[in-house]
Amino acid sequence: MQARSHKDSQVRNDFVIRIGGDTAIGGVISTGENFTTAAARLGFQVFTFRSYPAEIKGGHAWFQVRISNRPVLSTGDGVDILVAFDQEAYERHCGELREGSVIIYDSDLVQVDDGRFIRYGVPFQRIARQELNFARGTNVLVLGLMAGLFGLPLDCLQDLVRLRYKRRAELVEKNLEALAYGFDYTKKIRKEDKYYLGTSDHVSRLIMSGNDAIVAGALYAGCRFFAGYPITPASDILESMARELPRLGGICLQAEDEMAAIASCIGASYGGTKAMTATSGPGFSLMIELLGLASMTELPLVLVDAQRSGPSTGMPTKLEQADLFQALYGGHGDFPRIVLAPASVEDCLYRAVHAFNLAEKYQMPVIVLSDQSLSHRTQTIDMPNLSRLPVVNRLQPGDGASEEYARYALSDTGVSPVALPGVHVHTYVAPGLEHDERGHPNQSPQVHEAMTEKRFLKLSSAAADTDSPDWAPRYGHPKAQVGVIGWGASEGAIREAVERATAKGYKVAALHPRILNPLPQAQIREFAASVKRVLVPEVNYQGQFAHHLAASLGISPVRFNKIGGLPFTPAEILGKIEEVASHV
Repeated sequence: MQARSHKDSQVRNDFVIRIGGDTAIGGVISTGENFTTAAARLGFQVFTFRSYPAEIKGGHAWFQVRISNRPVLSTGDGVDILVAFDQEAYERHCGELREGSVIIYDSDLVQVDDGRFIRYGVPFQRIARQELNFARGTNVLVLGLMAGLFGLPLDCLQDLVRLRYKRRAELVEKNLEALAYGFDYTKKIRKEDKYYLGTSDHVSRLIMSGNDAIVAGALYAGCRFFAGYPITPASDILESMARELPRLGGICLQAEDEMAAIASCIGASYGGTKAMTATSGPGFSLMIELLGLASMTELPLVLVDAQRSGPSTGMPTKLEQADLFQALYGGHGDFPRIVLAPASVEDCLYRAVHAFNLAEKYQMPVIVLSDQSLSHRTQTIDMPNLSRLPVVNRLQPGDGASEEYARYALSDTGVSPVALPGVHVHTYVAPGLEHDERGHPNQSPQVHEAMTEKRFLKLSSAAADTDSPDWAPRYGHPKAQVGVIGWGASEGAIREAVERATAKGYKVAALHPRILNPLPQAQIREFAASVKRVLVPEVNYQGQFAHHLAASLGISPVRFNKIGGLPFTPAEILGKIEEVASHV
């Protein structure tokens, strides 16, 4: 029988699909991406996560999407539908299936002996090889099966296939045939599950990854120079900049290493161009010395660190929030830097604009801490309202006499006008050595003290701009007893956990700062004082943000740390909230 109508009162239209298999088969991730993109184009809300091997070829990969006709904040809890390309996929993920969940599997390769699940066995690879004579079409065949079973229109997927292979007509027809075969095959399957997409709201939205959103925000803010070195999970930013910047009159440079990348950005910034680099933990470590140079020379610079599991090479394709200490404190000597932490894909776009605005206004490096889950997560977002984001440019000198110009003049805000070579008659030297107001090297104790205070005064000035509810939004119960303070990409899971806890009668609220240095101290102090206990969940071993709160504000939170390369689920955070609440 065909898939039941979405009018059935038992239909579930908010569910989680996970697709797993060896990358040697091909198409495990793309199957999920195509299903997600098609659903988003129809107006459904999506939220994805992916995990892939570090090996160049082969190894287990999986893709997960939560899909609904209502807004979704996280990956959800557990798995409703598992698509297993091989036995390993079934064995790895079946433990997260709930009773009554669905398994779609290659019946030639996978043995499923658990009667708790609804099973649809289809010989994926045999059909692709023998019926379609197109072994490479296995993933597209599975895509058709998923569409037919769960109510995704065939024509939407056909459009995606045509777009993807528009330059290779022979592949278009073969993939369309595989897609239609899988879709029609579902007519032979008696549908016993309750999962069906139903009707979306048909509202036009964007579907972007966190890396896409950072690029879009940077380009809007006026970034016209990017230099980087390929490293997972930041490489997408380099690739997108290489594609987009030339069209806007900008330059993208793939440098020989991370040190050359950040050095090139400092040179571009000295010349007056807004510049950005992007890397991950190991590359960030290599950039630290030159980050100090950017701070010493008081030049605007944006550095994106897409965090991954460490130390050393660690788990290069897995999630961790463990670069916070390095971002806050890394480097020799005392030098200020601003550290931002976007909370969602949409926030990546806005926070990238803010990063450039803060870098330009305060003439200092700004670090944007993303992570593997946020970098590669695709999520539906509303059309951005960029009109509320003015673009800031650096303070430049007036038309005074050039001999009177002091690049590093002391001021009440720590900011002094910066001349642009070839634009202003003023010239100056930007040395890495300590220097006086005119940039002349000077190592006297008085000058070093004055210039260090000048550089850090800019951080205090920035704090006055960012210590507001816009930078540290609060949500939840107005008279909460338990308060959750999170940072980065965990916001969605925390928000959903707070909503569930509130529905169960707990008085819980959360605060989620988007800026970690300078801390929005007034917002955090007020929040912490309003609750009896503070809980800080973060994906690292040491509780780095909890340590930062304790060191900076004297707050002693309950620490909830997770490692292993996976993000928090709402259920995990809800469980910890209940535990903390029981001791209030």
